[in-house]
Amino acid sequence: MYLEQIDSPADLKKLPPDALCALAKEIRELIIDTVSENGGHLGANLGTVELTIALHYIFDIPADSLVFDVGHQAYTHKILTGRREFFRTLRRFGGCAGFPHPRESKFDASVAGHAGTAISTALGISTALGAASNPHKAIAVVGDGSLNCGISLEGLNNAHAGGKNLIIILNDNKMSISRNVGGLARSLNHIISGSFYNRFKTAAKRLLFSLPRHKTLHKMIRRFEETVKYLILPGGLFEELGIRYIGPIDGHSIPDLLYHLRHLESQQAGPVLLHVTTEKGRGYEHARQNPARYHGVPGFCKATGAIASSGKPSFSSVFGEAAVELAARHPEIHAITAAMKDGTGLTPFAEAHWDRFHDVGIAEEHAVTYAAGLAIGGLRPICAIYATFMQRALDCVYHDVVLPQLPVIFTLDRAGAVEDGPTHHGIYDLGFLRALPGLTVMAPRSGAELRRMLEFAYELKRPVAIRYPRGGSNVPPGACVPKLQFGRADVVKTGAGPVIWAMGPEVDTALAAAELLNMDCCVVNARFLSPFDAELARKLAEGRTTISIEDHVLSGGLGTALDEALSGAPHGGILHFGWPADRPVPHGKVGCLRREFGLMPEAIAETVRKTAAP
Repeated sequence: MYLEQIDSPADLKKLPPDALCALAKEIRELIIDTVSENGGHLGANLGTVELTIALHYIFDIPADSLVFDVGHQAYTHKILTGRREFFRTLRRFGGCAGFPHPRESKFDASVAGHAGTAISTALGISTALGAASNPHKAIAVVGDGSLNCGISLEGLNNAHAGGKNLIIILNDNKMSISRNVGGLARSLNHIISGSFYNRFKTAAKRLLFSLPRHKTLHKMIRRFEETVKYLILPGGLFEELGIRYIGPIDGHSIPDLLYHLRHLESQQAGPVLLHVTTEKGRGYEHARQNPARYHGVPGFCKATGAIASSGKPSFSSVFGEAAVELAARHPEIHAITAAMKDGTGLTPFAEAHWDRFHDVGIAEEHAVTYAAGLAIGGLRPICAIYATFMQRALDCVYHDVVLPQLPVIFTLDRAGAVEDGPTHHGIYDLGFLRALPGLTVMAPRSGAELRRMLEFAYELKRPVAIRYPRGGSNVPPGACVPKLQFGRADVVKTGAGPVIWAMGPEVDTALAAAELLNMDCCVVNARFLSPFDAELARKLAEGRTTISIEDHVLSGGLGTALDEALSGAPHGGILHFGWPADRPVPHGKVGCLRREFGLMPEAIAETVRKTAAP
């Protein structure tokens, strides 16, 4: 086996080129084995095996910087850079991270968890290399889904300025997470089918070099070539931006990859873009047939492809069903997502109301401001984005939606800690959302309460954000939900002892801790984070310990709302339980993370027992 011989890229370079196809097969087997057991991003990584092998075979990494966009296509990179055995601990607490991070390895040039960053990062590195007269390269491996991202387009627009050492590898598999959308995606597809241009260009070069060196004649032929290029090749966009375009080439043909990359490695004529076509899910038939479903998985059966499930309805699926039902009654409702149709639960909406569904690609800022435009036009948009990605659109939320008080409903999925780690934890959103005047922020305890909140948000006719975690709730789907009152919390358990405030499914954590404490605790479901029920907080706090439990950092969220409410009011002690705000929360199974940071009911009860008086 070749893979066992490789502990660094230097070992890879010792292999003969004809051994690399067999190596690719071994790497795919390791990725499938590991992801089936630990979960992770499968489809994109299976598609970039040969490309990553070729990059490490030709370039001198890390002297040549390799930047991924996004990092969920970097598993092969990790395996080839001294982390072969460590990779088997993928996404486990204390194990291999799911995304590149310089703290994990010197071969990881940058953190790469969110889309659109590679071109700008690599361009900055290229400029720095040029300033130091360093001939090494800065290589950005960019998925075609990421190329739609506004940051990517800004980087492309600026690439000519300092990109002499810049190589952009466009990994084109026609998908980001869901299938790619928009004009740029269509343009790339035209390039793939437009092989005539590449044949024409080769023939034109042969003719040019066979003629006498007459400047006027050469200029005429060059001008004719450029004219034909823009007539038949949509990819002329890159050349217009001052980026030399090469391709498309087969991203699974190691001979083709080695030929072109060796040519690029020897030249100092950047910026250049190499267009590589790959197949997402290659090597595992289930992922190849359904790449969106196998983009990110919690684990699966290798033999059957069956994906692990908790067995209870997820907040995402409940939201999707509720949105379909709401839109059936209100034809002005439209739904928007940023390349996350499946993940946000909007697939049923897209099928039932296809003419009112908008997937804008990996473009969160555009999604938010597009929603604002729909609202200005008299429609009622629901904008579904993961909490961690909503961070990218903060200014748009404030400036375009909250200031004019437009009736946009934001649903923030994956709000809370997740296995993927610090790049994907949705634990910072309340720090900026609660600070926006006029934005109502809610957190449902259960799927049934989420349904009520979505209806409530529609009737409210003002900006609303509803946050909920990945997975489901322990509350039965048909459970009775008390009526919502604007800005009011719900006391779910009365008692004369400590008062435990919680938001979302953490209400169940609070109830479990209260039972363990046996101190006649009062448990409150906050429901509204903004406006917060300060009146109830002050009423319950006098002479009693007040406790908060939240799936959020201990800054800007529920604990902060309680501190603000009780400031200057009589109250007993205050205890807050949440994720630390002074350091990043690592990756790992969420249950392991909760145990590590003292957020299980047993640990909470023990801490309260030590510090609180009844």
